[in-house]
Amino acid sequence: MNKIEAIKRERDGLVVRDLIAHYAAAGWQSIPEADVQRLKWHGLFLRNPTAGFFMLRVRIPGGLTTTCQLRVLADLAGTYGNGLLDVTTRQQIQLRHLRIEDVPAVFARMEEVGLTSLQTGMDNVRNVMTCPVSGLSPDEIVDSIGLARAINEEVIGNATFSNLPRKLNVAVTGCPHNCVHMETQDLALVPAYYDLGHDRCVGFNVLVGGKLGSGGYRIATPLDVFVSPEEALEVCRAILEVYRDHGPRENRTQARLAFLIDAWGEARFRAEVEARVGKPLRPAGVDARKHGEQDHVGIFRQRQRGMNYVGLKVLVGRVTAGDLVKVLDLADKYGNGEVRLAPNQALIIPNVSDRKVGELAEEPLLKRFTYNPNALYRGLVSCVGSDYCNLAVIETKSRAVQTAKALEARLSTTLKPITMHWSGCPAGCGNHLVADVGLLGKKAKVDGKVVEAVDVYIGGRSGPDPKPAIKLMEDIPCERLPMVLEGLLPYHTREKMHRVRGREQRKPAAAAPPATERAACRVA
Repeated sequence: MNKIEAIKRERDGLVVRDLIAHYAAAGWQSIPEADVQRLKWHGLFLRNPTAGFFMLRVRIPGGLTTTCQLRVLADLAGTYGNGLLDVTTRQQIQLRHLRIEDVPAVFARMEEVGLTSLQTGMDNVRNVMTCPVSGLSPDEIVDSIGLARAINEEVIGNATFSNLPRKLNVAVTGCPHNCVHMETQDLALVPAYYDLGHDRCVGFNVLVGGKLGSGGYRIATPLDVFVSPEEALEVCRAILEVYRDHGPRENRTQARLAFLIDAWGEARFRAEVEARVGKPLRPAGVDARKHGEQDHVGIFRQRQRGMNYVGLKVLVGRVTAGDLVKVLDLADKYGNGEVRLAPNQALIIPNVSDRKVGELAEEPLLKRFTYNPNALYRGLVSCVGSDYCNLAVIETKSRAVQTAKALEARLSTTLKPITMHWSGCPAGCGNHLVADVGLLGKKAKVDGKVVEAVDVYIGGRSGPDPKPAIKLMEDIPCERLPMVLEGLLPYHTREKMHRVRGREQRKPAAAAPPATERAACRVA
């Protein structure tokens, strides 16, 4: 039995909440190693680069939040942290430099506005992702935010699912534009149509076993299951139960859901899920996703008449508490107090009326948090890096910005939009293997000196025909990276990297039926 399994067997991570007040009084050095691990069940991470201080990861299902909630987080970051907040690629917010002495006060403030950090770490169902403009986009096939919330409510604080073999990433989306990397999720529900003969209904196809870290990238496997929105929670619950009861636990690097599916095969796994559900599962429907990606950065019409949403790029996801408050002031002034967090590290202000959208676009703050970023900044994503993460081997956020600025100066007139993702270690939190250009941090020896470097990957793709980026170069010193990419990018455009050949030259999914033709699904 490995160390973490022994810790979980001794005491569930959820129960350590009762000891936080004690540790707050006694100081961080009083916390035994086992409870340092259990605190991760509550979103508290003691990081080696900042000894004595905790990172707090706040759970925000589907990225849907409010200015009231984010104002509290900004105030907490300024009062108790280092004044910085990070928007993550799982639609969450992270605060840093918190002392254990202040955690009770931090948790109390969060609870007042309906926020929690519960089960954002360790062997839990992590933040449930969805399209950040669910319920707003005219192109959405099926609204997914309600299902994302239902899955979240099913697992939060529920000891039934607080001891999984490893973490489980879940995403559900009705968006056809691949704004969430569904192929990287342990459990993903993607929009689909199902033919009923006389009619057809909308719902989701189920994918399982995607991952980025823990032994490398694995594209999620289609389970050949279609579920209606009403059936989805029951099937998700069954998948969690099968993984909890049968997933491998000995080797933590081989304990993700993918390894159970590889060991069993898709047919056996599907049969076990069907047995848990207690009724036949329908085969997969027609995948409704399109080729290509949409990041929802820009000004877009909503399905609600006369309304728009405005997606603002937060460069590499990092924002000061003061700047966040300024953005929230705009969301209150021009919107309705709602804010959405996007997986590409953007903030979205929804429900801006036609009458106000032009005035918002002229706000001076939108020169920094822009709705129209240049070709490099638009798709720039970065993990936390070695400044705050003990797994990362290089600093990523400032290097990502510096590299993009250097390339902008050299290629600004010729470069087309691309995605460029930085990961500081093989865990892949920056999603480098699904980007047009992926950069994986490492150390390399140059002229007898060890320097920060990257491996360069190109050609990652999301959507109905996903593919991982391929490694093109190794051991490129970060200081030389702008020069290397300057020679590479003009000859590796998105069109060249994502040519559609062979099986990908298929007919596109049928257009969505009119709303009056959409039927509720029934199990025969």
